[in-house]
Amino acid sequence: MDTGFLSFFHSLLRYAVLIALVFAFIVNLRGMLAKRPILVGERMVTIIAMVLCHVQLVLGLILYFMNLSAINQMMDPYKRFWKFEHIGGMVVAIALITVGRVLSKRAQEESKKQRHIVVFYGIGLLLILVSIPWPFREAFRSFGWL
Repeated sequence: MDTGFLSFFHSLLRYAVLIALVFAFIVNLRGMLAKRPILVGERMVTIIAMVLCHVQLVLGLILYFMNLSAINQMMDPYKRFWKFEHIGGMVVAIALITVGRVLSKRAQEESKKQRHIVVFYGIGLLLILVSIPWPFREAFRSFGWL
């Protein structure tokens, strides 16, 4: 089955996910450090970031299961990245982002709401950045650095 368009959209959507996560992280960090509540529009970014993460995860899981037979036949380190590291890192990252959003929603104090977003979205963002198959990773792999 041809997954070209779905793969392209999944690759393109990563930039929207990253922009939304960075923006949500910065807005909440700024609010936390300034000890001021964030605006409704700014809070909406945290929700949009989480929704984009979930859409990206669903697309990734569809691609993963559509290509599972091809992935299972390959066991070199590059294919291991796709089979374990990429999917595992993304699932954990998006679970952390979701937990952060839920804890933030349940918190009563504004400072706790912001702290939950900063911590969980920050850790999730780092995991996502590490788990993305960036083009420059191939250059490092050829030197044996990754």
